[in-house]
Amino acid sequence: MERNKELTKRAQHLRKAQTKEEARLWYQFLCRYPLRFHRQYVIGNYIVDFYCHKARLVVELDGSQHFSIEEIEYDSKRTDYLESQGLQVLRFSNLDVLRQFQNVCTAIDMAVKERTMQKF
Repeated sequence: MERNKELTKRAQHLRKAQTKEEARLWYQFLCRYPLRFHRQYVIGNYIVDFYCHKARLVVELDGSQHFSIEEIEYDSKRTDYLESQGLQVLRFSNLDVLRQFQNVCTAIDMAVKERTMQKF
């Protein structure tokens, strides 16, 4: 899988400037998950919010800016590219993380287990 090395600095900045929803999902769930997840990971010409290499799973958190027509089209193009690389993309809104945190965690856990056939 190719990586645009020019995006590395941007990804590092995004790790330091994460949203409160990204921080919650990371510190309360993903950083302790039995399989390793990466934050703000470069895949091709895109930076994804969270990525688990073993499960080939991308988790994206979408704020309100993602609901404009332009952003919906851009996200669709991104998802198409990521899926063409054999990755599964899970999308959640920031509101999902705030109001249905356990459901978000359960969905991620189920996707990882399904894609890796592991139980933890």
